Parts: sequence; structure tokens; C-alpha cells
Amino acid sequence: MAKNYYETLGVDKKATQDEVKKAFRKLAQKHHPDKGGDEAKFKEITEAYSILSDEKRRKEYDNYGQSFPGGGPQPGAGGFDFSGFGGQGFGGQGVEFDISDLFGDLFGGARGGSRIKRGRDISIDVEVTFKESVLGGRRSVLITKVGKCDVCSGSGAKPGTEMHTCKTCNGNGRIREVRNTPFGQMENQRVCPECEGSGSIPNEKCTNCQGRGVLRKEEEINVVIPAGIDGGEMVRMPGLGEAVKGGTSGDLYVKIHVKTHPTFRKEGLNLIMQLPLKLTDALLGTTVTVNTIDDKTLDVKVPPMTSAEETLRIRGKGVKVEGGSGDLLIHVTATLPKKLSNKAKKAIEDLKTEGL
Repeated sequence: MAKNYYETLGVDKKATQDEVKKAFRKLAQKHHPDKGGDEAKFKEITEAYSILSDEKRRKEYDNYGQSFPGGGPQPGAGGFDFSGFGGQGFGGQGVEFDISDLFGDLFGGARGGSRIKRGRDISIDVEVTFKESVLGGRRSVLITKVGKCDVCSGSGAKPGTEMHTCKTCNGNGRIREVRNTPFGQMENQRVCPECEGSGSIPNEKCTNCQGRGVLRKEEEINVVIPAGIDGGEMVRMPGLGEAVKGGTSGDLYVKIHVKTHPTFRKEGLNLIMQLPLKLTDALLGTTVTVNTIDDKTLDVKVPPMTSAEETLRIRGKGVKVEGGSGDLLIHVTATLPKKLSNKAKKAIEDLKTEGL
């Protein structure tokens, strides 16, 4: 049965790229294996995202993906040639996907043999200050994950040992298989299980990793925090996920949590703060000094207020990102005194005679 990637992500066929991205992020956080989610479901949504997030692949999927509702053309449907798709990999957006997945049921679940092995994606949570989320920054974190062996650099061979040709695949790194399908015999290739695709086997295995090429260890990761990031957003760090022998490493996803700030909050690229004023300053106008998010001072002229609440806009003093910046919005409020002296009461009585 053909897969419906739109249903997998829960989006409409006319969904924008932004809507597709948001749907993927929500589902990925819910189903990620490291969070106790369903690994099979996680693979389904990452596969769907790898296609729908790429305009070219999405068009190809829209044109051909729904043409085989029964898993393939019916008898007599014509001589459509599927061989051009054999082993064609779809990579990008942190997901590796083989076109053979679309027809996996027809091939007994076999995947494309030329597909490069890829390590698991992993995710971590990092809490940052509000200031860091606005200005950007760097964080150094320690994580425990499967990484390449430092002794053999992932080869699995003892340093300096001689290598010999793998007899199972004759040094090709691939084993050819011929399968009978509804379209006739089709040739497929898979990674040699003996040499794991390298084509050669060491005379002596690395003693540090016992020839596996990878091992679980603690690593220090430098996380770059983009300026203007919101809480709940993910930072993708390609190649910093878990390693696999004879393949490429997965990706690391960093979920950002932002601490609240006593003065500022953020809406889009705008920074917002509250500024209470004494009644006299509100009526007569004043100049106040405020501290900005980058620890600088700013003299703000407040004109006489005509209402109890007004907003001042300081342009360019908000969040700065590539291509533009937001503004600083100061919500000014006139505060009423809790207690009045006799002199103040008399002054107010005098104002009443003027109709104020």
C-alpha cells in the first residue's frame, strides 16, 4: 500500500513548508525514541518530512507517489520502468530515505543496497537565559553517546595492523542479490555483513572497541545558540548524533528552553518592557534611563501622557537577526499614589476648578 506522507504528518496537501516543518517538530518531539516514543512511528514521520520538506522531491511524490495505491501497477498497466529508482537515496533535513521504501512490500521489505549506513539521531535539552536567546551565544555540554573510537578512528582495526581483502564480497563491500518480483527479476545490492562495506578486514581488531569501530563514551559538544531563538525550538547539529561503523553519524537535535526575564519579554522580534511613572511625570513628561538587554543604558524621553497607558516604540532596539531587527516597546503606565498629603489634596482641588 502506498504511503501518504501528508497523513503521516497530519497536514493538508496544500500545506506550506512552514506548516510541514511545525508538524514535523511537534511529532518528532512526541515520538522520539530517546523520549520514550515509538521508534517505528518516528521513522515514519522523519521519512515523510524528508520528502515533503524538499520542493523537488515533494513534486515528484505528488506526481508519482499516489499512482500506486495497491503497492504497484495492476496487471496490464503498462511497462513503467522502476529500475531508474533502484538505490536512489533521498538525504537532507537530517533524514536519510531510500526510494525503495515506497515499494518495500514488493521486495520483501528489502532496502536499497547502496544506501549508506547512518547512525541514530539523538536529542538533548538545554536551558538558556533570556539574554542568550535574544543575543545568541554558545554553550558547552557533556553528553554520553555512541561515537567513533579514538584509537582506530572508527575503522575497527588495531593501529598499524595489516588489512586483507574480504573474501565474502571479494573487496567490493557489497553483495549482489537477485529477487523475483511482479516486474520480473531485479538485482539488488546490500552491504557486506562481514566487512560492513569497507571491503577489507584487519588482521587484528582494535582492542579499545573490540573491532566495532564505535563505542559509548562521553563527549563535549559546543552548542551554538542562534540569536532570536524561541523556547521550544530545536537546533539541528548535523553529524553530531551517534556514530556507526562504515557509515555516517546521525544528527544531534538540541531543544532550547528559555528562562523568563524580570524586565523583558519577547513577541516576534520585538522586546517588550513595562515602565510605571509617577502621576506628575506622566502629566508633565519626563526623561528616564532604562537598561537594554545588552546591558547598555538608554535615555528615553516620555512626552506628557494623554491616557493612563501608552506605548513608546524605540526602533532597532529589539532582537537583531540576519536581515533585520525588531523594536523595543515600552508600555508606560501612570500610577496613582496610595496616599495624598493635605498639600497634594489642595493642589488637586485647585485642578478641579480648571475642569481637570
